[in-house]
Amino acid sequence: MRDFRDAKLMARTLKAELAKSKLDVSYSLALELVAKQLGVDQWNILAARIEADEQQDTEAAFQPPIPIFRIFDVDKAMEFYRDYLGFSVDFEHRFGENFPLYCQVSRGDCILHLSEHAGDASPGAKAFTWMRGVKVFHAELTAKDYRYLKPGLEEAPWGLQMTVTDPFSNRIAFCEKV
Repeated sequence: MRDFRDAKLMARTLKAELAKSKLDVSYSLALELVAKQLGVDQWNILAARIEADEQQDTEAAFQPPIPIFRIFDVDKAMEFYRDYLGFSVDFEHRFGENFPLYCQVSRGDCILHLSEHAGDASPGAKAFTWMRGVKVFHAELTAKDYRYLKPGLEEAPWGLQMTVTDPFSNRIAFCEKV
């Protein structure tokens, strides 16, 4: 499937196909039409986007890491991450029937991978994530009255922090700068 980086090829193809129907359009008009089809007002804007994308390929660029937490019981993991913390399950993967689960859960920009695979992670890991509204999140969790965890808020030199521990001893510190 083509995307915006293929716009020049798409414009040449459009021009050639229209010429077969005796419709002669300039290459620049074909570029403008392709830009419109891709949801951009004009070719110059699309060209700048293509150039920026090509420059990204020449530089190292990092995105936030995604922690992998080892889990041993899918039902307990879902009860904690989905039902208690309010994360969504983005995908689940198994190599076959009766194979370990590997999945992604997320809430907002916080993304975690959970794995039953023995070699993926060690239980007892810890992740730190910045957030806004840690007091609101704390109140939300407190209202759920989860029997296995009653997290508190603590003042740390770097902000207001709430740490939760999952059923497999993995910890997540949610912190808001104050």
